[in-house]
Amino acid sequence: MERALSAPGKLFVSGEYAVLWGGVARLVAVAPRTHAYVRRREDARVHVCLEEGTLAGSMTPRGVRWERDVPAGFSFVARTLDEALRAHGRASQGFDFAVAPSAVGPNGQKLGMGGSACATVLASEAARWVLDERYDALKLALLAHTQGQGGKGSGGDVATSFAGGVLRYRRYDVAALVEASNHGRLSAAMTESASVDVWRLPPPRVPMAYAFTGESASTRVLIGQVEARLEERGRQAFVARSDAVGQAVEDGLAGWDFRAFSEAVKAQHALLLELGPLETEGMRRVLSLAAAYGGVGKLSGAGAGDGCILFAPDVAARAELCEGLEARGFHTLLLEPEPGVRGEAHLDARLRAWVDALV
Repeated sequence: MERALSAPGKLFVSGEYAVLWGGVARLVAVAPRTHAYVRRREDARVHVCLEEGTLAGSMTPRGVRWERDVPAGFSFVARTLDEALRAHGRASQGFDFAVAPSAVGPNGQKLGMGGSACATVLASEAARWVLDERYDALKLALLAHTQGQGGKGSGGDVATSFAGGVLRYRRYDVAALVEASNHGRLSAAMTESASVDVWRLPPPRVPMAYAFTGESASTRVLIGQVEARLEERGRQAFVARSDAVGQAVEDGLAGWDFRAFSEAVKAQHALLLELGPLETEGMRRVLSLAAAYGGVGKLSGAGAGDGCILFAPDVAARAELCEGLEARGFHTLLLEPEPGVRGEAHLDARLRAWVDALV
């Protein structure tokens, strides 16, 4: 019994930081997709196979009994499988699970498209399938990913990787699920808890692209720094302004008035810069070039690295913009909304080879 899976990455369109404090974010699911492979075993063993190696353990109703300390690179997948077994709550056959590495830029650095969230979603869905469970795979992935980040993060990247498309999302509180997991009633709690506040928006009519600046940043560290600078009253004022601008951005994605849409995107970027030094020199160059080609853009995500999401008035202008950026050393991607996590008819032969090599 085996299954191949894939899930998309994510980019923030609007609502960064505000979504941490009760505001609304808009995100888009994007390629390149990350692939995974799961196969049921005849015994009660569990193996996680990544590019950096293999982590082994044994199935228990309270999670996996790992044979060694879980390395950092395995932490999100391992935590997700632990929570899946707690939701399952009984003895079961084991399985092997392999995940391909996240996409990287030409310099080998991660592109900032939510690799840990994508791996978490794939692990949640793979475990649900191989255990023949009916739990809400999105809620379980949000639980595992939030715990893996020490309570930081909004879960927007998880929701986008799971659901796909262009989304409007509000942060999901996993506190009740954490408590239920600790007391052996996770499955019931996921059924009883409120639905995740996520809505799929119509496909955008504005051509989109992504430019990677060549620098990576730690989302968790940046969130901690911003929250240390901004008190509760300031956060709520920021949320109100972000939600208003975000609605204008959402309306503008329909493509009727690119000039008004551009002003909304610029306002969202300027608002984020009020939180601290989130814009790098690479970002400034990218956004300046976007304007020179008739486009507009903003940082996407926590800032201080990674890249910018860009918008153009038409497909031809987008092509010219990306060509200009590439000529100046920036890695670019043309963006179209991707479907969420899904089964695949064809599997990644490399992932099956990793599993076949297990003893």
